[in-house]
Amino acid sequence: PPKTDADGLVDIDKFYGAKGQNIDRIRTFCQRAQGNLPLPEPASEGHQPSEEHIDDLSAKPFWEVTADTQSFPWAEKLEQNANVIAEEFTQQILQKENTDSALFSGDSAWQSKVMGTGWSAFRLQRLGVWNVENCAKFPKTYDLLKELDIPLAVRGVCFARQTPGTGVGAHTDGRNFILTSHLGLKIPEGRCIVLHDDELWM
Repeated sequence: PPKTDADGLVDIDKFYGAKGQNIDRIRTFCQRAQGNLPLPEPASEGHQPSEEHIDDLSAKPFWEVTADTQSFPWAEKLEQNANVIAEEFTQQILQKENTDSALFSGDSAWQSKVMGTGWSAFRLQRLGVWNVENCAKFPKTYDLLKELDIPLAVRGVCFARQTPGTGVGAHTDGRNFILTSHLGLKIPEGRCIVLHDDELWM
């Protein structure tokens, strides 16, 4: 007979069971992801619940990552080295302006629906796999990310941009077990993104 998610969790259940723990939340996650359970209630105004949801995780509309060095030990050094990434990024942009090859390409239709039109990305990592060809264009950025040992999620790492006159649509990405970290590299003077209420990202 075909294997189910429950079969795949047997060994994991035994591992944590030996420590006096359980994986009930993971089993609930699998059931909800399969559509067998209803979506959770929104955690706050504007929250867009997803079928990929783990119960009882800490929820905040905005995380001050550089101030929380215990939870995010890599954030401060990443911010301090933003100039390294920005310089490498600018160099690539200038090179591509002199060729017929475009660095950025439009992302999926689903992504554009979430983020808003005019959004595009150049991906260094996706689904946990580094794009060797793309990373070769940004060796300093790649080395820095590897050195900081950031616990990167399956969503991946990318350079993203907006075309003039567009913006990012209001969204919460749904999944509550992934935190998205933004590092501003090139922002028009006087412009910012409103993250939550009066929290601004410059």
